[in-house]
Amino acid sequence: METRIWPIALALCCAVMGSLAQLLFKLGSASLQPDPWTWLSNIKVIAGMILYGISAVLFVVALKHGNLSVLYPVIATSYVWVTLISFRVLHEPVSLPKCLGIALILSGVMLIVKNG
Repeated sequence: METRIWPIALALCCAVMGSLAQLLFKLGSASLQPDPWTWLSNIKVIAGMILYGISAVLFVVALKHGNLSVLYPVIATSYVWVTLISFRVLHEPVSLPKCLGIALILSGVMLIVKNG
């Protein structure tokens, strides 16, 4: 089965949503305690879980219409999105090695998607 462009785009959206969910987990983690109630009442953590769940459901839809070997590497772009979001929102530094890693990830994903 050849993977069309829209499942690839959907997988890319899933990667972005998963990355935003990770940001919500990070922001929500500041107020978490060992008490389970702090987890269940934390809006950021709950929103992250919901967003992550939506991302998973949409990825299953993408998988129905495309090849796993093409679509799953697109999820690897979540490492890129997390780095960019962390830089922008959390003001985390982006070093040269991180930039090189991002370039390698994107190069690999492009090779797989183009030839898959």
